[in-house]
Amino acid sequence: MTQKINSIALLGTSADPPTCGHQIILEGLIKLFPKVITWASDNPIKQHQIALKNRYELLKALVKDIDNPKLSIVQELSSPWTISSLKKASKFWPNSQFTFIIGSDLIEEIPKWVNTRDILKMTRIGIVPREGWAINKEKIIYLKNIGGTIDILPLNIPASSSSNFRKRQEYSQIPNALLPLIIEKNLYNLSNKPL
Repeated sequence: MTQKINSIALLGTSADPPTCGHQIILEGLIKLFPKVITWASDNPIKQHQIALKNRYELLKALVKDIDNPKLSIVQELSSPWTISSLKKASKFWPNSQFTFIIGSDLIEEIPKWVNTRDILKMTRIGIVPREGWAINKEKIIYLKNIGGTIDILPLNIPASSSSNFRKRQEYSQIPNALLPLIIEKNLYNLSNKPL
């Protein structure tokens, strides 16, 4: 995959909470792209455990901890609808090439997104292979056939997920920089649990 100087990776995420998987993706993207933008969003097909403002604070803490000038959090891009985030990004960074980043677990969701064909005209789709979620080649072919430009990125997301953390409260799934904030604000009912 060749990148233009003005190429921007866009990663919207529920961040409920951000996991070590999110950290690995962000750290990997800054090696591949000259600019990486992330934000916390509500996902219309998910029930979120904590408020968007708290998820934004956690993601902001993760971005601060990664501490790389190529990585920014731009919460103004937040929207439940990818098309809305892309339209805002086009206003913020005109004449830029965007790559919208998803995990391989979301490939099958893309055709169900609002205005899928318009989304595929506005951005490349960068797919990060996620452990336990094989890349559906038929869906990739379908997306290409309806106008998509798809890049399989040379990254790999480990088998960590926000939902696993919420179910089992496995501290190892959460970046160390976030645990004090989670406990201090009593998010996910962790305030009284030993680390």
